Amino acid sequence: MHSFSAADIPEDWRALLGDYFESPEWQMLQTNIRADLTKDAKKMCPEPQNFFKALTLTPLTQVKVVILGQDPYHSPGLAQGLAFSIPSDIPTNSRQFPSSLRNISKALALEGFGALPNGDLHTWAEQGVLLINTALSVKLGEAGSHANLGWKSLVDRLISALAKQKSYLVWMLWGGHAQSKLPLIETAQDQLILQSSHPSGLGVYKTDQPFLEPGGMASCRHFTKANEWLIKQGVEPIIWVDRNNSIGLDLFFIGH
Repeated sequence: MHSFSAADIPEDWRALLGDYFESPEWQMLQTNIRADLTKDAKKMCPEPQNFFKALTLTPLTQVKVVILGQDPYHSPGLAQGLAFSIPSDIPTNSRQFPSSLRNISKALALEGFGALPNGDLHTWAEQGVLLINTALSVKLGEAGSHANLGWKSLVDRLISALAKQKSYLVWMLWGGHAQSKLPLIETAQDQLILQSSHPSGLGVYKTDQPFLEPGGMASCRHFTKANEWLIKQGVEPIIWVDRNNSIGLDLFFIGH
């Protein structure tokens, strides 16, 4: 059985977290996760070895953009350890394909990047987009079920330390939950903070900062703004969509 410990976290990110691992908060998280793993590891999403996949795929020195999610997908076969990302073999027009990803793809297409070929965002992570949820596990079939296990202390510490250590990052805060982390970020210098409603089916058009404009004819332009900021800092922009593998926008408007 997987034994949850600080060693699961890549060394560079452990160093960023510093003395957090000596705190009561870490001890509580470790105790709670180990108890759940002992109880029924098969009902954990994602698999325990993927809890820290976002940190593994995006080394600290390579972070350019941070996209905050809430907790992993709780439906079977979706969670990968990367916020918003799902396996590439899930058809884009299937019921399994999350509305959030569908609307992210619409936004990308509207901004001229093209629609996503699938829901797997590994290529973003490998380019420096930290796709981190604020809870790194969930019980199968129960959204938000691990929100109180202690993940908040770890992720809050990571967000705060990252903002202070690295200048010129782009933060995409979609929805109220992600925006609740604003106080951890805004005190740091030279950060681009982009805010909008959440891209989910329920929230995408809500608030005075919609992710997609009502009618779906324009987006919040976060992906464009991020690349403009990176280029301004002399940093390589993100290839949000591989043109060789992109698909038509029309598919994403079917039934919406």
